[in-house]
Amino acid sequence: MTYPTLRDWLFSVKTFAASMLALYIALIFQLPRPYWAMASVYIVSNPFVGATRSKALYRALGTALGAAAAIALVPPFVETPLLFSVIVATWTGTLLYLAIMDRTARSYVFMLAGYTMPLIALPTVTDPGTVFDVAIARTEEITLGIICASVVGSNILPSRLAPTLIERADAWFRDAAFYGRETLSGHITGKALSACRQRLAATVNQLEFLLSQLSYDHTHPEVLARAENLRGRMQLFLPMISALADPLLALRRDLHTWPEGLDKLLADAAQWFDAPLPTRAAEMHDDSGDPVADSLRARIVALQPGHDALTSWEGALLSNALWRLGQVIDVWQDCRSLRALIAHEAGSWRPRYRHWRLGGTERFYDRGMMLISCAVPVSAILVACWLWVSSGWHDGAGAVTLAAVACCFFAALDEPAPMVFRFFAATAASVVFAGLYLFVVLPKVHDFPMLVLLFAGPFILIGTLIPRPQFNMVTMLVAVNTATFISIQSAYEADFLVFLNSNIAGVAGLLFAYVWTRVTRPFGAELAARRLLRSSWSDVALSASVAPLGDQRNLASRMLDRLMQLLPRLAASDEHRHPSIESFRDLRIALNALDLRRSRRKLDGDVPAAIDRVLAGVSDHYARCAQASARQDAPPALLATIDDALHRVATRGIAQGLGNAQTENAAPLRMRVSQRWLRDTLHALVGLRLSLYPTLVAQRPSGDTSGGKA
Repeated sequence: MTYPTLRDWLFSVKTFAASMLALYIALIFQLPRPYWAMASVYIVSNPFVGATRSKALYRALGTALGAAAAIALVPPFVETPLLFSVIVATWTGTLLYLAIMDRTARSYVFMLAGYTMPLIALPTVTDPGTVFDVAIARTEEITLGIICASVVGSNILPSRLAPTLIERADAWFRDAAFYGRETLSGHITGKALSACRQRLAATVNQLEFLLSQLSYDHTHPEVLARAENLRGRMQLFLPMISALADPLLALRRDLHTWPEGLDKLLADAAQWFDAPLPTRAAEMHDDSGDPVADSLRARIVALQPGHDALTSWEGALLSNALWRLGQVIDVWQDCRSLRALIAHEAGSWRPRYRHWRLGGTERFYDRGMMLISCAVPVSAILVACWLWVSSGWHDGAGAVTLAAVACCFFAALDEPAPMVFRFFAATAASVVFAGLYLFVVLPKVHDFPMLVLLFAGPFILIGTLIPRPQFNMVTMLVAVNTATFISIQSAYEADFLVFLNSNIAGVAGLLFAYVWTRVTRPFGAELAARRLLRSSWSDVALSASVAPLGDQRNLASRMLDRLMQLLPRLAASDEHRHPSIESFRDLRIALNALDLRRSRRKLDGDVPAAIDRVLAGVSDHYARCAQASARQDAPPALLATIDDALHRVATRGIAQGLGNAQTENAAPLRMRVSQRWLRDTLHALVGLRLSLYPTLVAQRPSGDTSGGKA
């Protein structure tokens, strides 16, 4: 077991000090429920200032919104309990849907507003005249806790988020270097690589939330922009390196064609991936470029096959591999430069990788799964309210509210039931701890300093585990619930039967939430993965169709975002046909299809018609996959169509000197533009063939009469 670090102890002591300050002020001003202020400190506190400030602001806004809704809805509907239950459930479900849609720290506003309304409204239905006082008191006490947490966290040895961003980025660099090195060595399968893919995708996903908190850390806007650019290029690295793997593997394993100098080039590129990251400003390369990267690019140009070699399958594969290697080098250089600039907060940056795919902002949302995720809390509230009203249990409101909180907390997870059970177990433990304090310890307390001393030991010890992801939820809940269940007031008042009845209601509500979640969501990540796959097939069909696209960059960013959501849901495997590898191929097919849609408008002769036939075949194939909800084998007719297009592009390229650097440089501008579009079309067609028919790479295209001569 790893013992708490100094940073963990510092965070715990600061959080405990802020909670005691909030409790003391609440007692001084005789607020009705001072323990809410103490509990709020533990809810919003984070080891980093930016995260604490953002969570504090959004919790305050969410609480105010939920309180206002309770004040507005309780008086007119309190006499119709079943209708009121529907209103409460609908409010919670709607706000939860908005929270799941927003993947930034701002989602906390909607989450808090969603379950704060039932927390205030339901306990006051027996005495609706108190709803305004309860709402105001909760808002005041929670705001007090938020202010104390923010002030203490910001002024006593504050920890910034930027170093954490660098730590996450460095972990990504280590994984990406390993993945790139293995790919360049010809290895694309194995559990280690599959697990590495999952970690890379998970890191990129986590950075999206982290970056949304950076602005609250007084981070310079330019650093924020660079961090966003870094995450965007991190997203691109995995698809790019996987696209490079296909032609390299085809040349090495299937065609046994390996030009002289390529081994050394790949070895040097792999060594560059492993090179230490810049640690000083003097090591940063800005406008002058990176000498290693420039040397690798020059060697790529030298290895490019001549225009006559592009008519052979081997020559087309080599050209495709070198082109994609150049893209990977550009992206890796950008990532290294951006990481150094973020770490030093100085310097200038000129991007090496420039492509039409950059700049898309659209994200993918599985709205069907989102509705299912929200339907569980909604139905849980309705059923729990019906049981409460039917039984006439006076403290049943506590059961309904905690059931609502638990279902909302974990609604976005693929398998929420295990976490709801941990919530139940942590709450049950909190009841025991609170009972010991309330009936054994607190009767001996006569002043506030003694109360602080008696709280210090267990709360500081528990607080050291809150920063750790594996313990965060349980330990935070134990601290929050223990503070709440003790219900500290300015004078000692304790009734064992009242304590037992009210707290058993909360535990019972959580047990009901666990059972209800287990029954209504028996499926897990498998269903989410299947839906993501089907949706991706639909988008591949769309990308290759004749349907007009509003913005290809947004379509590309949506597909890439969906892939990053899919990878962590796929188990590590050493299968060559593993869904994660197949999903990369799906994305490459879509991007190659978009490239073809762009290039066909720039070409003439019989090439555009050949491209149209290829796109129609790809669209039909993936439409069938989406309709059947299962991956289908690509039809042989589509292979013949792609081979025909390859032959026509290569033939047209020979006539224009495609691939011959001297010819291209000497040609008129219009001719050079046409040659560039022909080369891009050739690379896209090769990528389509490799991705659609990975087992047939040794079979040369029907128009290839070179007999294997590159």
